[in-house]
Amino acid sequence: MMSSFLLVVGVGVLAVGLRSFQSPVLFRLGTFGLVATSFLAGWMLADSLALGVVFASTWFLLPWLEILTRVRKLRLPLHRSLEKCPPPPASHFPGFGELSDELESLDYEYVDDVNWRHEDSRHFYRLFYHAEKRAAGAICLVEQDGVSFYYASFSSRSVDGRLFMTWNYPFSYGMHPLPRTVFNRVEGMPGIKELGDEHEVFLAARTDGIGDLVERDMESLRAEVERDLKLQIEHNIDKGILKRDGEEMIRYSLRGMFFLWTQFLREFVRLS
Repeated sequence: MMSSFLLVVGVGVLAVGLRSFQSPVLFRLGTFGLVATSFLAGWMLADSLALGVVFASTWFLLPWLEILTRVRKLRLPLHRSLEKCPPPPASHFPGFGELSDELESLDYEYVDDVNWRHEDSRHFYRLFYHAEKRAAGAICLVEQDGVSFYYASFSSRSVDGRLFMTWNYPFSYGMHPLPRTVFNRVEGMPGIKELGDEHEVFLAARTDGIGDLVERDMESLRAEVERDLKLQIEHNIDKGILKRDGEEMIRYSLRGMFFLWTQFLREFVRLS
C-alpha cells in the first residue's frame, strides 16, 4: 500500500511540475499526468479500475458543477452602455497605477475611464491611444460575485474591417469572437511593454504595415468599445450561445453551456 501511495504522489508531483513549463508539449503531458494521477488513486489505492475511471473523469465533468449552479442562473444586460467612472481603488486593483504609467511611458495617451455595471458585476476599462502606431491600449478589470481579475490589451483596425487584438486575458473567452476579429492571446502575465511588442510582431505578420491600419479618433474609442460589445452579443445570440431572457436581459443557452465546457477543456489541455 505504501509503495502504491508513493507512486500516486510521485506521478502527481511530476504532473504539476510539467504544467509549470511554458512548453505546450510539456504542459499537455502534465495535464494528462493529472488525469493519470486520479486514475491511479482510484485503481491502486482502492483496488478498483472502475473507481479509477470515475476519478479520472472528474477533471472533465467538474466544470459542469460551476455551469449548472452559477452560469445557468446568470443573467446579464443585453445593452452595455459604458459610463465615465472613477478608477478602481488600490484595494480593488493593486498595481493599477504602475500598469497605467507603463502604458503612458510607451507614448500611449490616456483617453478615458469607463465601465458598465449590473448588480454584482462590473467591467472597467482605462483606454489609451497611440496615434503614430494607430493602436489602442486598454487596462481592464472584471469584478463578478466577489471575484476579480484584470488583463491588458492592444488593438488595431485594418482598412478591410478586421480587428487585431493582442491580450493576456487569463481564461478561454466565454463568447464566440466576431468573424473579423483576430485574437493573439499571450499566456502568462507579461509586462505591458512585452505585450505591446507582441502586438507589433502580430501585426507585422498579418498586414503590410501602418498603411493597412485605420486612423482612429481618440474621442470615439469609448463608442467603439461599446459598439463592439453590442455586436459581439448579437453575434453570440445568432450563434445560439446566448439567448434573450425578456426584453433587456440575456443568458447562456444549453448550447452556450456546452460551449463553455469545451472552452474549459481547451484551456485544460491547451489545444488552442
